[in-house]
Amino acid sequence: MNRVAIGQKHIGQNEPVYIIGEIGINHNGDPDIAAQLIDIAAQAGVDAVKFQKRTPIECVPPDQRDIKRETPWGIMTYMEYRERVEFGKDEYLAISRRCHENGIDWLVSCWDLPSVDFMAELDPAAFKVPSALITNMDLLAHTNAAGKVVILSTGMSTMEEIHRAVDMIDNDRLVLTHCTSTYPCKPEEINLRMLDTLREEFPHLPIGYSGHEVGLQISYAAVARDARVLERHITLDRSMWGSDQAASVEPAGLSRLVREVRIIETSMGDGVKKVYDSEKPSLAKLRGV
Repeated sequence: MNRVAIGQKHIGQNEPVYIIGEIGINHNGDPDIAAQLIDIAAQAGVDAVKFQKRTPIECVPPDQRDIKRETPWGIMTYMEYRERVEFGKDEYLAISRRCHENGIDWLVSCWDLPSVDFMAELDPAAFKVPSALITNMDLLAHTNAAGKVVILSTGMSTMEEIHRAVDMIDNDRLVLTHCTSTYPCKPEEINLRMLDTLREEFPHLPIGYSGHEVGLQISYAAVARDARVLERHITLDRSMWGSDQAASVEPAGLSRLVREVRIIETSMGDGVKKVYDSEKPSLAKLRGV
């Protein structure tokens, strides 16, 4: 398995699980909410937070641009909504500074070519290719050309599509994450054994898990199944407005998630059977040895 350098850390075998708090667009276009989530994530002990960047005119299909929808800011078109929640350069510079002050990395999923160019100038630790765009060869090539670590999410994709995407990225800086793109996702559709399948198909790549389920149990199981990356959406409050909020983890849950993952890591050991010094008193007492 490759060992991939990301920020000041590494992803790979015998490295701690790299934990990502996916802020995405759960900030609802509010820099103060984004700042709060960065602070909360850092206090919980995550390794990175991740955002999403779109160029609305590129990403919103023409037939959806003028559709009206209710939002916290009143009724507006879908295009107006998409523009309302996007951050610009000043906001991302503030995000970068805040993450640096907190000692964590920041990553970004880019949904179009101009967004890749925009974000490349701001120097995120890595790019993530969303599951929805794993078949977009132009975006894959453009993201790869940025020269950063690439995390490739594999939701709603076939194995053939995953192989084609992997071939588009320099594999020495590529990480794959298993994902089911339902928000929130039913446990019976998560299929954690895909972690094993991806490791068998791509033994040279670190394999991780990007989860959209409710609760923390499945994330723990993914770590026990040797996921090298763990990504969960995070929010201030799951009842907030937004499509990703319900499948997100609130602050107390995030702290618990990170704490328990680190305990699980410690418990995994090296697989070599031994008699621990702590067992020897019991050995003497119960076996008379």
